[in-house]
Amino acid sequence: MFERHKPYGSMQYNELRSFYNLSQFVLSAGQFQPPPVLRHSKIPYYEVEILDAKTKKQICVVDKVHPLSTLLDIKHRFHKACPEWYPSRVGLRQERSTSLDGPFLKDSIVIQNLAVSSIITLYFTDLGQQVSWTTVFLTEYSGPLLIYLLFYARLASIYNIEESNESIRHPVVHLACFCHCLHYVRCILETLFVHNISEGHTPLKNLIKGCAFYWGFTSWIAYYINHPQYTPPSFGNRQIFLPLFTFLVCEAGNHFINVALVHQSSPGNRTCFPGPTCNPFTWLAMLVSCPNYTYEIGSWISFTVMTQTLPVGIFAFLMIIQMSLWARKKHKIYLKKCNTYMRRKAAIIPFIL
Repeated sequence: MFERHKPYGSMQYNELRSFYNLSQFVLSAGQFQPPPVLRHSKIPYYEVEILDAKTKKQICVVDKVHPLSTLLDIKHRFHKACPEWYPSRVGLRQERSTSLDGPFLKDSIVIQNLAVSSIITLYFTDLGQQVSWTTVFLTEYSGPLLIYLLFYARLASIYNIEESNESIRHPVVHLACFCHCLHYVRCILETLFVHNISEGHTPLKNLIKGCAFYWGFTSWIAYYINHPQYTPPSFGNRQIFLPLFTFLVCEAGNHFINVALVHQSSPGNRTCFPGPTCNPFTWLAMLVSCPNYTYEIGSWISFTVMTQTLPVGIFAFLMIIQMSLWARKKHKIYLKKCNTYMRRKAAIIPFIL
């Protein structure tokens, strides 16, 4: 058998065609370029020197601090170097001061915003034992709730047993217990689920003062209202049910205002003052800049009229003073942000204060 060989000319033609196709592919791919050289940017790390504000002695040095690190990061590293100073207890300033009342640098400040050179000097002040704001509010509100119920139960260690068994409780005593518990249950639930409470801390002494105020007044109020010899209101049901209705309206208004404030302070909302919504309970915001404080005062005034007791009246008077101070302070802040609109409003009491 004979093999059939392809002509030499056709083989040469195919090889030339293949070479041509390969050259066209190479030309279409463009010029060969060397891989890019990776250049490492130099990050200007900082060194933070922490001095004692009283003695100016160096406590520690935090080195290799990234420029985007926050002051809270510095406090955590300071805590690692000095375990006795946990972050919430550390107060830092750029200028030396031994006072606890002055402004301290916020934890959110970025280190590069404080830098003048590669070495940053900060002065340390011990803020003392600290507790979170959530703990403060929950402790202040849960105490009155439990204390009032203890007096309402008329324990033998508080009242005379025989006198308690002989006396018949007036309906206002039960209504007062309901209103008092409703108020503090609302405060506790709003603390847990409504308010955007700051992650900051406050000295332990503030918790002690707050508990002494709320718990002490609750004990005084509950003792008189639940006493077997308690005298009901002078004007009967008219003095009970109208203030009761006002109390419930103020509690509802306080709640809906707090919900509206949380919504208006949410990210992306640029509202600079608390404004009314479609909810009628928020329309008070058209007249005052702090309607939640107005409703709070209304609740305690109504409770005073309904129970007709001196301890409640004194407590309501002190609350009016405190709420007025807070409201005027917030009103000034609102005036700076939106001067034209807020000048038509009062701080807490429409057309008066």
